[in-house]
Amino acid sequence: MALVSSGIVNTIGFDADDTLWHTEILYTRAQDRFKELLRHYHSPEWIEERLYQTEIANLPHFGYGIKAFALNMIETAIALTEGQIAGQELQAVVNLAREMLAADVQLLEHAVETVAQLATEYDLMLITKGDLYEQESKVARSGLAHHFRHVEVVTDKTRDRYQQLLARHQIEPAQFLMVGNSIRSDVLPVLALGGCAVYIPYHLTWAHEVAAPPPAGHPGYYQLEHLGLLPDLLRTMKP
Repeated sequence: MALVSSGIVNTIGFDADDTLWHTEILYTRAQDRFKELLRHYHSPEWIEERLYQTEIANLPHFGYGIKAFALNMIETAIALTEGQIAGQELQAVVNLAREMLAADVQLLEHAVETVAQLATEYDLMLITKGDLYEQESKVARSGLAHHFRHVEVVTDKTRDRYQQLLARHQIEPAQFLMVGNSIRSDVLPVLALGGCAVYIPYHLTWAHEVAAPPPAGHPGYYQLEHLGLLPDLLRTMKP
């Protein structure tokens, strides 16, 4: 068990995808190849828009993750070709998803040393949403798993879900800080509970995760340029 910080915050939650390791770049590359596959049917812009509409419509059914993304690409391809897409083209979509699942876990700069350092001072929790098998595989391959006291794979990150997690682990919201690259998923729900949140932007953001940030000076909200600055911020937060 990690030593408990002498400051107010004693538990730090980390998002995984695009906070500790690169993920959105895999989706962007796959989407580019998907648009190329269907370029004889529609414009890239229209394919991208229809794919996004399909993803949002299917969130209640498929949730998040690469497998859901593959199903959404297949449904979009069938719709945009009026059912005329060839079997070999659908197989190409399946192959895209398989490549994404097998891709190496590429850690962001500063992830290794920052997580290792903070694990000696705080209890760390990894909170990531998506497919259980996919996320557990990435956590295991990241080499960071042993630093986290708790690993939680959730279907979504809402105020209620964070409240349930914190209650189950007997963590007071005022003693919890969440670190992530999504205002919608990692910042706003935690602030609504009375916790703290650190926003670290990633250079790519899925449109569904885009949200307006809290106003400047909002209690408990911080923004950093990169993960390596987190230990210094936490030192300033100690009384």
